[in-house]
Amino acid sequence: MNSKEIFDLPEKIISGEEVGYKTACKLIMLDGGQIYDLLAAANKIREHFKGNKVSLCSIVNAKSGMCPEDCTFCGQSAFYNTDATEYGLMEPDAITDAANRAKGMKSREFSIVTSGTRIESEKELEQLCQAVQKIGDGMERCASLGIMTREALLKLKEAGLESYHHNLETARSFFSNICTTHNYEDDVTTVKMAKELGFKTCCGGIFGLGESLEQRVEMAFTLKELDVDSIPMNFLNPIKGTKMEGMKTVPPLEGLKTIAVYRFILPRKNIIVSGGREVTFRDLQSMIFMAGANGTLIGNYLLTKGRKPEELLQMIEDLGLEVEGY
Repeated sequence: MNSKEIFDLPEKIISGEEVGYKTACKLIMLDGGQIYDLLAAANKIREHFKGNKVSLCSIVNAKSGMCPEDCTFCGQSAFYNTDATEYGLMEPDAITDAANRAKGMKSREFSIVTSGTRIESEKELEQLCQAVQKIGDGMERCASLGIMTREALLKLKEAGLESYHHNLETARSFFSNICTTHNYEDDVTTVKMAKELGFKTCCGGIFGLGESLEQRVEMAFTLKELDVDSIPMNFLNPIKGTKMEGMKTVPPLEGLKTIAVYRFILPRKNIIVSGGREVTFRDLQSMIFMAGANGTLIGNYLLTKGRKPEELLQMIEDLGLEVEGY
């Protein structure tokens, strides 16, 4: 693919054409100077559909450790010996305090994240509903609670939950390499159910697990088929004690190229660069927006520290962008 073909694509996408799997694979294979052509083209698509707004989200690790799933990258899995702190579900007031701190960082969305396959007890579900109610309006309320039942999701919706987050983690064809304790379709079904119940859906994955570039494209087309609203793009930050401990991180330009191709495939969606941003992009962090992202996570991650909020907000201002909702 030559540079003219790359630069012609944004106008085609803006006018309604879609990028197919074969074209997307060609784009993600670009190297050398053509990577910068790809980033410039993706930036045009982002500017058209998302303007100059950056969507910020924050999370709280509301229940940590001892997860019965064997995901190879996860420091909270009971299968691995890591330094992850273990604790049960936080009280509603503590979750609300975390939400208020997120609001102070100009976060538009706040997500309650719990370890484990699912919420196991009615008591925990009731605590989560209380937390959602206490957080109240003024910030999009989201939760990431694992593989859910319809009944549990409905209770959370009645409490005021607006968005549900559930990652696929990787492509269907690669999933068995990173998790054997549940099926890929369990995750797909949860996302479909959340959509059917009227939730906004936040669904993406983590890159750098050993998947091929084509498998990254494969996951993007699965997300397109599911018609999710937001795509969190995480990049592996290897955690000591997990199977991924010695894995090399994704090279910065490869990471930017991946973001750009997702913008080509999913031009109207929110693309949120989240975990692993600091270790993957290093001095190139600001380029995630030029590569097509229109959002990022502010504050800390589940087990690792994030960039200082004031530094991230300054970076956004320096780029001439604005925080959505502020």
